[in-house]
Amino acid sequence: MEDDVARLSKKDPVLAKVIAKLHPFEIHKGSSYYEALLESIVSQQLSIKASDTIWKRFILLLPDQEVIPESVYKIPDQKIRDAGISWQKVSYIKDLSLKTMESSILFEQFEIMTDEEIITELVKVKGIGRWTAEMFLMFAMNRPDVFSYGDLGLRRAIQKLYGLGHEPTQIEAERISMKWKPLRTLASRYLWRSLE
Repeated sequence: MEDDVARLSKKDPVLAKVIAKLHPFEIHKGSSYYEALLESIVSQQLSIKASDTIWKRFILLLPDQEVIPESVYKIPDQKIRDAGISWQKVSYIKDLSLKTMESSILFEQFEIMTDEEIITELVKVKGIGRWTAEMFLMFAMNRPDVFSYGDLGLRRAIQKLYGLGHEPTQIEAERISMKWKPLRTLASRYLWRSLE
């Protein structure tokens, strides 16, 4: 990790200044792929505080708070809705659970698939778009070289740090992000932290 941070600093003097100001941080690999996707669906378009509260309520609906597709699929839709989850997201949760139970999503092959192959696989699930798939690659799989132009925070950080008078176009953002290859995920983490 320290070596990667040093390499990233050498690649981009602008990002090097951000890195120098911020403390190093640990990267944790957490929950199952299914659980990570489920949580990302629940948290879409919500503040961190709201999504944490709703996720905790949702977990309490499960036997032994164990997040497995069979248990999630059996929860009555109304109970999920009562936890503060929209009807649209309820349908996404059920679709993800069913596809996981039917092995329609090739989770067991993700380790040998490319980032683009995984994105293609994930966007087959209702409610999972490219941004959610990219966040999954970054946070659930710790893939090292992911940049998400669809993330507003990353666009704002680039605008601020690189002195652009406007939100960067996709071409501008991609051009800047190419400096960070093959460590664009780590660079993105520093961009987000620069906004705090």
